[in-house]
Amino acid sequence: MKKYNILIAIMLSAIQGMTQEGARQSFHFPDVNGYQVLKADLHTHSVFSDGMVWPSLRVEEAWREGLDIIAITEHIEYRPNKADVNGDHNRSFAIAKEQADKAGILVIPGSEITRKMPPGHFNALFITDANKLEVPDWKEAFREARRQGAFIFWNHPGWKAQQPDSARWMPEHQMLFDSGYMEGIEIANYEEWYPSALRWALNRNLTLLGNSDIHGAIYQQYEVHKGKHRPITLIFAKNSTLTEIHEALKQRRTAVLFDGMVIGREEWLTPMIKSTIEVNPYPSASTESRITMVLENKSDLDVMLYPTPQSIAKGVIYPVAIPARSKVLLSLRLKDDEMKAMPSHTVQMTVKDWYTKENTTLTMDLTFKR
Repeated sequence: MKKYNILIAIMLSAIQGMTQEGARQSFHFPDVNGYQVLKADLHTHSVFSDGMVWPSLRVEEAWREGLDIIAITEHIEYRPNKADVNGDHNRSFAIAKEQADKAGILVIPGSEITRKMPPGHFNALFITDANKLEVPDWKEAFREARRQGAFIFWNHPGWKAQQPDSARWMPEHQMLFDSGYMEGIEIANYEEWYPSALRWALNRNLTLLGNSDIHGAIYQQYEVHKGKHRPITLIFAKNSTLTEIHEALKQRRTAVLFDGMVIGREEWLTPMIKSTIEVNPYPSASTESRITMVLENKSDLDVMLYPTPQSIAKGVIYPVAIPARSKVLLSLRLKDDEMKAMPSHTVQMTVKDWYTKENTTLTMDLTFKR
């Protein structure tokens, strides 16, 4: 019976692939400091471990959603479909890569080292042979991954199945970190995000990641057509080659998109918002007592700016909504002769749902000038 259930799941995934075909969704961010902003999901599964779809569908889903990069990270130690779906640990990558080469999507070879807590589950990316990670000693699995040049990160550190009371950084995690075997951490996974993981990442200089950990079909879990994306790792890279993506992850050039939030280090979010929202004078709407600027959102993500005490003191008192790929006008009223005599005025706004720390929202300076 189980074998037939697996076959039905594969057939359904193929049907979904046919019925959901269509245009690739626009999901664009402008370049940041000379780097492309690439959209990645680095934690997914197929029927070759405990997922419910064929690997090629993962590629099709990513292409339709506007992603650039995926990794299919099958569990090494947990393969409930093994009796029905044969193949070694590298097989799902080989199937996905064939489809990805046609679609123009980059697939990163990887696997999930799946152990009880501690240490828990970890993804190893850029490996050359997943079969060699299947060893009894979990420490040897990490050593083998490192010998293959893997980038290794901790998956869903706040997962209740493994840490039911609270997320804890255990001695085993410290050992992995001290040994250089843990270079990143998921601060968002599926429908959860973990503030404690963000704190750990910032304190220990780990790479920030957000991934779907998807097992079923993406379009059954997320209303992508309404702009509700899976958790995504934004990678700031020169290009989409394996070498450059590996380097970007090691250099912590990432941010995370989760449930409408953008979470990342200030050093990346500040230039990202500046490239996302372009501010230019709008002379035809300006007068002697008013300066009007046009704010253009050059991305496919809605942006909302909120006033700060500084902006309110200068007369900008209302929130400013800038929908994706749109322009809005914002005026600053010059209240006295002193303001009129100044060549420019800088107003500070808060960027709603853009976080540099757990409770710290990114701010953006808007410069008004004629």
